[in-house]
Amino acid sequence: MAGREERINGKQKAAMLLITLGPERSSEVFKYLKEEEIEQITLEIANTQTVNPAKKEEVLEEFHEICLAQQYIAEGGINYAQELLEKALGAEEAESIITRLMSSLQVRPFDFARKTDPSQLLNFIQNEHPQTIALVLSYLKRDQAAAVLSELSAEQQSDVARRIALMDRTSPEIVKDVEKVLEKKISSIATDDYTSIGGVDAIVDILNTVDRGTEKNIMEALEIDDTELAEEIRKKMFVFEDILTLDDHSIQRILREVDNKDLAIALKGANDDVKDLLFKNISSRLADMIKEDMEFMGPIRLKEVEDAQQKIVNIIRKLEDSGEIIISRGGGDELVV
Repeated sequence: MAGREERINGKQKAAMLLITLGPERSSEVFKYLKEEEIEQITLEIANTQTVNPAKKEEVLEEFHEICLAQQYIAEGGINYAQELLEKALGAEEAESIITRLMSSLQVRPFDFARKTDPSQLLNFIQNEHPQTIALVLSYLKRDQAAAVLSELSAEQQSDVARRIALMDRTSPEIVKDVEKVLEKKISSIATDDYTSIGGVDAIVDILNTVDRGTEKNIMEALEIDDTELAEEIRKKMFVFEDILTLDDHSIQRILREVDNKDLAIALKGANDDVKDLLFKNISSRLADMIKEDMEFMGPIRLKEVEDAQQKIVNIIRKLEDSGEIIISRGGGDELVV
């Protein structure tokens, strides 16, 4: 019997795939790789003299199967992907593909939670220990975590927010224990490395998404419990009153996106400095119209004012994300253009 053909490694497979795809498509793939990866694969391509047709088909088939598995994981999670792959390829091949993916993609824990409605998720975790809640929220999408945090009690909100901000690394064993407590079918941890979660950036992302009342409650509590932490978080956040730190050009760009009714309601609860700055950056005719609207709308619930202000803050954050405006945070030396 002939000797078993030598197995090819991951870099060799990548080289074969890119050679098969051709230079134009391969150049597009390179845009998503690290410099070190590009160097390694380029060297492998250079050392590849010929591509065996049978091996080429094997690599393409494996690539297609992995792409399918990734799609299934995105649609319904690990278990859903494995179920569909088993039907298509058999149990052994499905298990092999899922195992390879979990080790290479490092599937995040609490995969089930990211596919669960926040109101349902709240029922599962609201009576858990604050540290457990903080751990779960750290793995959620920002809008999910914000929705859950907003529905917790005022005392829980500040406690959980503080724990997220102070969280650094959590061992796989602890994460697995929490998963078992919640009794959910979720993805397992891919490696034995400690998983980086939480931190100030995580709680800032969440606070930038929650409603204004929740944000204020948490920040006020943190100011009392941990002044330094509150200051660190505040430096990375943008609240409605921070409009005063923006220049006229940025404010004019923001106001082009703001509904006049929202602006009138938001200014009902604003201080005089904010009002003066915003009125200065619109036409005198429009300013007079908005002032009239503010007078005729009568008393407005605080929640409505906060919601209107939050809409404007969301617009500001969106414009900052797109690079249309720049917000100076913490240092004071950054230019706002």
